[in-house]
Amino acid sequence: MKAIVVTDQATGTAGMTLAERPEPQAAINDVVVQVHASGFVPTELTWPSTWTDRLDRDRTPSIPGHELAGVVSALGYGTTGLSVGQRVFGLTDWTRDGTLAEYAAVEARNLAPLPGDVDFTVGASLPISGLTAWQGLFEHGRVQAGQSVLAHGAAGAVGSMVTQLAREAGAYVIGTGRAADRQTVLDFGAQEFVDLENEALEDVGEVDLVFDVIGGDIGKRSAGLIRAGGTLVSIVGPPEARPAGGRAVDFVVKADRAQLSEIVQRVRDGRLRTNIGNVAALDEAVAAFNPTERIKGKTIISVRP
Repeated sequence: MKAIVVTDQATGTAGMTLAERPEPQAAINDVVVQVHASGFVPTELTWPSTWTDRLDRDRTPSIPGHELAGVVSALGYGTTGLSVGQRVFGLTDWTRDGTLAEYAAVEARNLAPLPGDVDFTVGASLPISGLTAWQGLFEHGRVQAGQSVLAHGAAGAVGSMVTQLAREAGAYVIGTGRAADRQTVLDFGAQEFVDLENEALEDVGEVDLVFDVIGGDIGKRSAGLIRAGGTLVSIVGPPEARPAGGRAVDFVVKADRAQLSEIVQRVRDGRLRTNIGNVAALDEAVAAFNPTERIKGKTIISVRP
């Protein structure tokens, strides 16, 4: 099969190549998915799991990408709940070969059915962004109607999901970003926008929840915005500063079939819009991950048009 492979962490996305790799086999409780579309997070090339397995052994050349939408082509021994020919989408294991390939082996529990009226490209854009937003808001942030949420990077793939899900839950949403992102953030449902380049973050005042996708100085300053009993949720590692009267939580997103089903139902209902900035073919993936200009939203690889 064709696949994107990486062999050297130092070269980053520039070290990606399109190569021929053996088709994966389905282990116990696995399925093999014929990949139609795949998502990729640029930071995953800095993750140890991209380069080593669970026992810290080198596993290069490795196939990156952890989001997919496609069709089940084979079942492993003992696999239940899915069938050959079924449309699925989901989030694959961090330490196994990923989804920038024509086929991927995935634990069946990490996948959810993809309804026939949802495009594969849309399906592949949902797992990391959607699950990260869902788990950060509802599992870790415990957001409730009437609360205020500050969503950093609200024009991005994760931030736009945070904005929409928080707004649907009845929260008052303030989005942040660059000046050029203002209209995009408001279109995704934020009631206010803060231009982090030209406006003072501290002018926001106190909020119940900050969803931090930036970290660094912005993360430290965000801790001071949390009102008593509130929560700072981070997906960029442990917060460098903690709220005086609230909680600080950092987490790594995990696969969850029930949550994926909730998310895709909202897409079908028109309550949730995905944020796709660019779609490229597998043969064009290396160029797509080394863009010459800033891409708003998520890059999706259409493996099987």
